[in-house]
Amino acid sequence: MSETVLVTGGTGFIAQHCILALLSAGYRVRTTMRSPAREDEVRANLKTGGAEPGERLSFVVTDLNSDTGWAEAASGCTYAFHGASPTPSGDQVTEEDWIRPALDGNLRVLRAARDAGLRRVVLTSAFGAIGAGRKPLDRPFVETDWSDPSGDIAPYQKSKTLAERASWDFIAREGNGLELTAVNPTMVLGPALGPDYSHSIRTIKQMLDGQPGYPKIKTCVVDVRDVADLHLRAMTDPAANGERFLATSGRSLWLSEIAKILKDRMGAAAARVSTRSLPNLVVRGLAMTNPAMKGLLPLLGADLDASGEKAQRLLGWKPRSREEAIIASAESLVRLGLAKTGD
Repeated sequence: MSETVLVTGGTGFIAQHCILALLSAGYRVRTTMRSPAREDEVRANLKTGGAEPGERLSFVVTDLNSDTGWAEAASGCTYAFHGASPTPSGDQVTEEDWIRPALDGNLRVLRAARDAGLRRVVLTSAFGAIGAGRKPLDRPFVETDWSDPSGDIAPYQKSKTLAERASWDFIAREGNGLELTAVNPTMVLGPALGPDYSHSIRTIKQMLDGQPGYPKIKTCVVDVRDVADLHLRAMTDPAANGERFLATSGRSLWLSEIAKILKDRMGAAAARVSTRSLPNLVVRGLAMTNPAMKGLLPLLGADLDASGEKAQRLLGWKPRSREEAIIASAESLVRLGLAKTGD
């Protein structure tokens, strides 16, 4: 198979699993990075994931805040996965630090894809563009739901919402036949490939490291390998054109329930894991001096349940269980020596 797929943000956790899935399916991959110095790191992580692609993987230096390199990145590609975006593990100071790179980056990739004649872009959006800044529902969130950027919403979630909205508007106004599909994952777990992993897996690391308790937050989870598989299905299936797909496995879990799964399944490696929920009053007190905790306040007590039925019905997607995703995260952290274990 000679088709080349552009994957933006090749240093990212989801992006690297997408690269692994594409290579396994026989595609060539071109990926973008802000610094060429990280190529060896990306290749090492892919080797951890079982792939040594050699010349089937190439790199282009780009930045979400600049036009430089995007035409070169898209040239000769057939499809693109676009997930490069500021994440909660970054160095953002103001809300604009989140929103501008996400929104402008989406439009740069879409313009480059359109001008290079790509067939379809699969946008890695987020549950944060579906279920944030609004009142909880009495049903699971679905793809027709949108976050309210004017509500009580964290900057990351606001950036994902505005960036995805802008992407759909671009396709409607200026797409010139370019197709777009969005994948909106919930809390992404699964095997880490190296020390630079997702902010969601950091939650599992904190549990293994002995965090004394957790805010009362109820969230869905999904395995990163299934997120990558959904991208692959969304890339070529005619039914995916113009659609959004929630990537989620099963019903929502309290963070304390996730901790209990670790406690029950990880044996001695989970000796430090607490299964305690923190009272909301304690969380609010901690948030006065802890910016990360402050960002969780809008989620306290909310049930962020979501349905992955659409992807399963239209694309034949079959995600792993919640438990498998959780344990895969923990096992990889232990295997890579990235978590404290034992007494």
